Amino acid sequence: MLRARLAAACLTWLAAAHAGCARDDAQARATGARGESACACAPAQVVDPTLLAFLSRARAAHHTADVTLGAGDRAAAIRALEGIIAAPRPPGAPPEVAEVIADTYARLAEIRGEAGEFDAAARDVEAGLALAPAPSHFQGHLYEVAGVVEERRAKALDERGEREAAAQVRKRAVELLERAISIQDQVITEALKSAPENPR
Repeated sequence: MLRARLAAACLTWLAAAHAGCARDDAQARATGARGESACACAPAQVVDPTLLAFLSRARAAHHTADVTLGAGDRAAAIRALEGIIAAPRPPGAPPEVAEVIADTYARLAEIRGEAGEFDAAARDVEAGLALAPAPSHFQGHLYEVAGVVEERRAKALDERGEREAAAQVRKRAVELLERAISIQDQVITEALKSAPENPR
């Protein structure tokens, strides 16, 4: 879920800081450089406290949505999630910010789709896709959510006896879900290409 990815993003930034320190220390030893290692200030440069604050705030907002949804207050959950989108963003808009907001739009679409607000859910998906223009897990997830929303729309049309419209929407749902699969396949394939070969 998104909260796990937010935590992973924090760890990624911390790991980047540690890796940068290790490289600097190794270079200093290799060249015989003296004095303090560049590592002393690397974490402050690599780990942006504003980004970490944004990620923490978003994580807390998703927890709030969980709690309020559990209590049956869907409106409060939506307000908590919309607060992430409206919140001040770290300077320079790091990629993690766009990813968090895109995934937040996906969750809003899920909540609205479950309530039968299909058009509003579709708008959330479009807003999320604007933040994820390239193939990525986040883009694929948005298309997955879009497919589920259309699947629910088709079911609602069926229940109203609108069979022909339901069939068209169901076809659209399948197309969106197939696109989600294609994007995630592409993400996996690209990751495998860049992965180091298994040692023998």
